Amino acid sequence: MNLRPDLAVIAARVQPAARALDIGCGDGALMAALAEKGCDARGMEIDPELVERCVSRGLSVVQGDADRDLADYPDKAFDYAILSQTLQTAARPDRMLDELLRVGRQAFVSFPNFAHWRMRAALALGGRMPVTRHLPVSWYETQNIHHMTVSDFRDLIAAMGVKCERAWFFAGDREIGASLANLRAEHAVFELSR
Repeated sequence: MNLRPDLAVIAARVQPAARALDIGCGDGALMAALAEKGCDARGMEIDPELVERCVSRGLSVVQGDADRDLADYPDKAFDYAILSQTLQTAARPDRMLDELLRVGRQAFVSFPNFAHWRMRAALALGGRMPVTRHLPVSWYETQNIHHMTVSDFRDLIAAMGVKCERAWFFAGDREIGASLANLRAEHAVFELSR
């Protein structure tokens, strides 16, 4: 199965037979990969068409809004809570992280880095919000309401007392080192715990 780079990292790190909740699961690609390795993978998705697509593939997905519906899950119900390319759409990212680490023993969070050099250049030289491979729609069409950077995210988890177990950074589909990640990474993945 060909997964996006952030999803491939997460799939490789989730232990076989683990219980995982994929919040904002989209088309279910990560859930399917986790199920193949024997995980009990569940999903939550706000888009009813994507929920229907997942269910038709035999995946266990509920329609829900993570900003309010994560509160319905019991504490530590999952080994992993996963939020891929969704945190920037949350009404309160800090509260979303609290909920992730409440329902999951560990969490994975991936997000686009709005401090990537191409973003900076587009703003500085063009004076407009950029449209990129990882942010493919204009500012007025995007679901992103909180534009964050790798440095912003690191500051947030430090202020919340959240431990970063590991982080991965990507330029395109290629993993890059952590050096100057705030400038060089188009998107990031963090493995978190409390």
